[in-house]
Amino acid sequence: MSKRFAIGAAAAALLLGSTALAGAQETGATIGMQLEPPNLDPTAGAAAAIDEVVYANVFEGLTRFAADGTIVPALAREWSISDDGLTYTFTLAENVTFHDGSAFDADDVVFSLTRAMAEDSTNAQKVLFEDIASVEAIDPATVEVTLGEPNGSFLFNLAWGDAVIVAEESAGSNATNPVGTGPFRFENWVQGDSVTLARFDTYWGEAPALETVTFKFIADPTAAFAAMMAGDIDAFPNFPAPENLVQFEADPRFAVIIGSTEGETVLGINNSKAPFDDVRVRKAIAHAIDRQALIDGALFGYGTPIGSHFAPHHPAYIDLTEQSNYDPERARALLEETGLSDGINVTLKLPPPSYARRGGEIVASQLREVGINAEIVTLEWAQWLEQVFTNADFELTIVSHTEPLDINIYARDDYYFRYQSDEFKAIMAELDETSDEAARNDILKRAQQQIADDYVNAFLFQLPKTGVADARLKGLWENAPTQANDMTGVYWEE
Repeated sequence: MSKRFAIGAAAAALLLGSTALAGAQETGATIGMQLEPPNLDPTAGAAAAIDEVVYANVFEGLTRFAADGTIVPALAREWSISDDGLTYTFTLAENVTFHDGSAFDADDVVFSLTRAMAEDSTNAQKVLFEDIASVEAIDPATVEVTLGEPNGSFLFNLAWGDAVIVAEESAGSNATNPVGTGPFRFENWVQGDSVTLARFDTYWGEAPALETVTFKFIADPTAAFAAMMAGDIDAFPNFPAPENLVQFEADPRFAVIIGSTEGETVLGINNSKAPFDDVRVRKAIAHAIDRQALIDGALFGYGTPIGSHFAPHHPAYIDLTEQSNYDPERARALLEETGLSDGINVTLKLPPPSYARRGGEIVASQLREVGINAEIVTLEWAQWLEQVFTNADFELTIVSHTEPLDINIYARDDYYFRYQSDEFKAIMAELDETSDEAARNDILKRAQQQIADDYVNAFLFQLPKTGVADARLKGLWENAPTQANDMTGVYWEE
């Protein structure tokens, strides 16, 4: 999250039978997803499932995330940065067209970035663009972006799905008919069932091996298992039933792909609501959680405990789990210290993903042991986005923040957990002004410590990437440096 959460809807009947699919496997692939996107416009939506369908497939930005998390050129083939760090000059790819046949040039970049940073922007990550002072088309293949102050994360920010380049002519209808410059064009969306993409024959870059990709939405873990076993799905990159992975591992037809994601999973706490506005209460909640029991029970042992909002695979990571270790006696003492020894009643609002629903049951049981009675309220994603994310109408929630390196959300007063800290904002301001990697890592360590000290949320685990695929299907991402099912390098092995 930052903004992105895994979002979806129930799916029922399977689109293809295994017999029909077998003949199409050399040219197409059917990819399982648990959650259906609410729309298909990554510049106007707060759902991970949007990028899981369209990132790098349909839409492209100036830069992009590679499979290993590095930032590489996309529509910007190269760039230069002025000595003061304020001016970025991008040289664009040429002979690029949008899927509707219109030409791509510098004016589209100006439109896209100006639109994203506008006062009335609906971009869910408008903060990514707030340092931009101006965007100017020097010529059709050159764009100059001037920042108001240096931002060492600027190229990183441009790689997010929220920063893809769209055309003015088609931007208004991208939610249901996305038009990008990517190697796949949108073909069809059967609401509640699937989205189909087709190879864009006049793509400017290297053509993908697959001719078609169908993203099939299967919310129920049991149905997901059945679809994989039947061969109706070629791959399920984020398989929702980790308890079944051992069966796939024992079957030579399948490859099990275990990796990491950017998904810091938290027990989100509304810092603005009493009694959670008292750090001692938030600390009590943190000490009431047995992370390993949660990982074992909800994720069948997959996942890594975290003690702050930061990915363990990042070089700046520091292990702060002991600071909020499982200590129910300490939790009870803290509640007594705050006058809540008789216990408190709270609501725990849970979105659809299995890590949240399964995890919520375990967390509620652990909280109950220290006198915090959590009433579970299950929400569909649209409800969760409105009540929790947008309106902060909640007390506790569980969600995985899947955007990369998004610790800066804790500097936003209006973010859903309503944390306000001038000290943390100063740390983030220092980070923005720093480009040296070693120095940035030192700052990021201080940032992790600050929010751990403030017990903003109860930090639970890093969401694992547990995927299953037909053993012949190659090129799927092992890790998830951003929420995406990048199909551009996927192919069938002969």
